Amino acid sequence: MIQYTPKISDKELMQLSSKNPELRFERNADGTLVTMPPTGKISGNREAKAITFLMTFVLENELGEVFSSNTGFKLSNDAVRSPDAAFVANENLPQGWDEGEDEFFNLAPDFVIEIRSKTDNLENLKAKMQEYRENGVKLGWLIDRKNRCAFVYRTDGSITQYPETATLSGETVVQGFQLTLKKLL
Repeated sequence: MIQYTPKISDKELMQLSSKNPELRFERNADGTLVTMPPTGKISGNREAKAITFLMTFVLENELGEVFSSNTGFKLSNDAVRSPDAAFVANENLPQGWDEGEDEFFNLAPDFVIEIRSKTDNLENLKAKMQEYRENGVKLGWLIDRKNRCAFVYRTDGSITQYPETATLSGETVVQGFQLTLKKLL
């Protein structure tokens, strides 16, 4: 990740993203910009799998909506984050969310999945997961492909590390959703 120091507004961030579709941008809580290069083939494949597994379950059970890493979520600390996969429950979707202009979601998803690519720093991803939790995300999975494990973050402050043989659960947030970790490694 390359960080720049100028502070950037929501409008500027949306314009920058529109003009540079080959890049992903996030904004830190202090207003600084984070540029993320495109992922490689394996990371892109694992992200697509995570979205597909989650989307299939959510649609079959009419639980809410699933979003890709191209979706910006504006958190309560003013950061704009784009998790690899995100879920928002029906009861938390604002009325008319899918109408009007394209803009950042002004809410924290209920559930996020972040998948560590080869170039990602694990400590930075752990800090991002902590930020998600502090800003209202109820459940987060950090899939660490390099160390072949996952970290699950919960609102109660607990973090559990699971081995590659584990089956992860959506717990009470995406109730009934389960995924064998190996499928995302």
